[in-house]
Amino acid sequence: MDRKMYINGMASIAAQTEEDLFAGDLKSFQQNIFPATIVNYKEYIKPMMLRRMSKAIKMGLVAAKQALNEAGVEVPDSIIVGTGEGCKQDTEKFLENILDENESFLTPTAFIQSTHNTVGGQIALDLKCTGYNMTYTQNSVSFESALIDAKLQFAEDPDTRCILVGGVDELAKTSTPFYNLDGQLKAGEINTTQILQSESGGTITSEGAAFFLLSEIRTQDSFAEISDCMIYREISEEKLQEEISWFLKKNDLKPEDLDAVILGNNGDKRFDHYYHQLQDTIFKNTLQLGYKNWVGDYNTVTAYACWLGAEILKRNEIPQQLKLNNLDVKQPKSILIYNQYLGKNHSLTLLRSL
Repeated sequence: MDRKMYINGMASIAAQTEEDLFAGDLKSFQQNIFPATIVNYKEYIKPMMLRRMSKAIKMGLVAAKQALNEAGVEVPDSIIVGTGEGCKQDTEKFLENILDENESFLTPTAFIQSTHNTVGGQIALDLKCTGYNMTYTQNSVSFESALIDAKLQFAEDPDTRCILVGGVDELAKTSTPFYNLDGQLKAGEINTTQILQSESGGTITSEGAAFFLLSEIRTQDSFAEISDCMIYREISEEKLQEEISWFLKKNDLKPEDLDAVILGNNGDKRFDHYYHQLQDTIFKNTLQLGYKNWVGDYNTVTAYACWLGAEILKRNEIPQQLKLNNLDVKQPKSILIYNQYLGKNHSLTLLRSL
């Protein structure tokens, strides 16, 4: 992924607001499942359409429109979305209807909107975008897969000027608590502000959407670049450091050149050692930031991390509540995002300021 992608507009909806994040007024939660913040969706979506939309569609459409508005673009050339679990709320509605109606007299709306590509489709319908439209459902690397596809689209089609790329996942009343059954979520009393010091397995989960208007051509509206992105299905701790060094080297950087690293620590003792060994070795002298204890963990939470890193570069400001060590940086120029989930689907994303 040698070609650069410039960010001209972006938006995020998550469990914390942008204002609270940079004001140092982040909320804590006492449960292992908590929702995204309430947004005035009526500003962007007609009421008649709004009542038929699941939260994933609402969050995705609003975040997409906000990103386009910031970039001053009405219709992108392509739309690429990553989602780990798609529209779970509509899936549940359809399955409940099957049971309630004894498999008869079913309305098709919930079934039609339950597919993973519904968010991308709804965005295209609203914007009247007839270009390339793709949805990736690669679990916890769904967003990264969308980024890599965007890079390929720029490389293969010289007429492509701007691509809308995003990640979105939602909570659902019945299926999300299933994560309790296999230990993916923490049991017992929880305080999210203390979760990274936890000595137990499992984590916390939430929902969100983050979208970016990307261009291969730098404009006066560009404020950051996505320099590179890599995915590793499985990798050992020993090999991980080697791969990070190689990843940075091919982007003309060394670990000590990084101004900050955004890590995916989520309080799951079984797998946080991947982050801890990096914090104690190659990133020991680098500003370390954590975010999942504030916004939860979900399949496309790295889209939020990408928004966070780009917002830091845009503002030249570090949210103090996210710091995992006592280092500081005045004008961050390069930020690396590293994530894994359940010991698999490792990803690296490099952001740079302009």
